[in-house]
Amino acid sequence: MLLPLFPLPSVFFPGEMVALHIFEERYKQLIMDVRESAINFGVPAYVDGEIAYGAELELKEIIKTYDSGEMDIVCVGQRTFKINTFQKVMDGKLYAAGEVEFLPHYDDSVTTLKENVLSLIVELYGLMDVSILGLTAENFDIYQLIHKIGLSLSQEYKLLKMTYKSERLLFVKAHLTNTIQVLKQVNQSKEMIGMNGHFKNFDPIDFKDFKI
Repeated sequence: MLLPLFPLPSVFFPGEMVALHIFEERYKQLIMDVRESAINFGVPAYVDGEIAYGAELELKEIIKTYDSGEMDIVCVGQRTFKINTFQKVMDGKLYAAGEVEFLPHYDDSVTTLKENVLSLIVELYGLMDVSILGLTAENFDIYQLIHKIGLSLSQEYKLLKMTYKSERLLFVKAHLTNTIQVLKQVNQSKEMIGMNGHFKNFDPIDFKDFKI
């Protein structure tokens, strides 16, 4: 499938709501073409000098159009893809395009694994004094919180390419476990530093029976 492409140094996922400000002429043209033709476009992630995988986005609404032609838009993530061929400029257009292959997604996870990951997220948010409401094992989707658990861009990119749900959950579980351990150590250090900043009262030492 030939897909108009809008490369960005960001990773987006299926179901994610994406707000973008469009200001370059080539992408103004892309969005207008997408709106008029009712087609989707792709955002390949530009990571480590590579453009190979990305997410298909569906334009939901143009929130605002400025006098300059710039736009604020809202899109929603659809399928993930791998780029097979890349055109720097699509024929007759200003923007890039590419032949893409949509990735399959396999839901092979088990409830216990989802529950483990969810409990780790709750623990992480608790350590950061951030509330998290309404999530259960039944309605929990890791994509909902993918940008809010401390993953680096490279880690998000790895997740984007994974086709098995269990693989994604195990990857996130390992990350959360390591992050929680680091946060606990940091909190412990902060407590020790705080203790060292206070005056302390010590009982006097009785040297009456002291021997060397």
